[in-house]
Amino acid sequence: MARQPADKSSKHDDSALIRELALLLDETSLTEIEIERAGLRVRVARNINVATSVPTAYMPAAAAAPASAAVTPAAIADLAKHPGAVPSPMVGTAYWSPEPGAKPFVEVGTRVSAGQTLLIIEAMKTMNQIPSPRAGTVTQILIEDGQPVEFGEPLMIIE
Repeated sequence: MARQPADKSSKHDDSALIRELALLLDETSLTEIEIERAGLRVRVARNINVATSVPTAYMPAAAAAPASAAVTPAAIADLAKHPGAVPSPMVGTAYWSPEPGAKPFVEVGTRVSAGQTLLIIEAMKTMNQIPSPRAGTVTQILIEDGQPVEFGEPLMIIE
């Protein structure tokens, strides 16, 4: 049986439902939600990949360290368990500065205070400032500017 073409209001309702389900994924840390209603079946799943390497910390080119061997998933898990790790509070795209070409919020070696903005994460076209959970010094930045991040992924280390 062929489905009738949807009118504009049902397309809007469908996209609103998908957005609600995606938000529910973020809020509950679920990896997948599926719903069926009135003949419409929608499945929203989070793409979970285990990274095979960790980006090097941001440093000026003159001080860049030589390339090292690939970091194992166990090393990534160790970074996530580091007491100074700052985990991502959401899924989105991380940016080091408030706008392209601007000075980064922090760099390796920057002293930060609790509540100071470390970076921003764009999620659903909203720029979310990520505050420092503690005072200390940024010793590692574990993501690249413009990199997609997952919920709970370590973003940087503050000691």
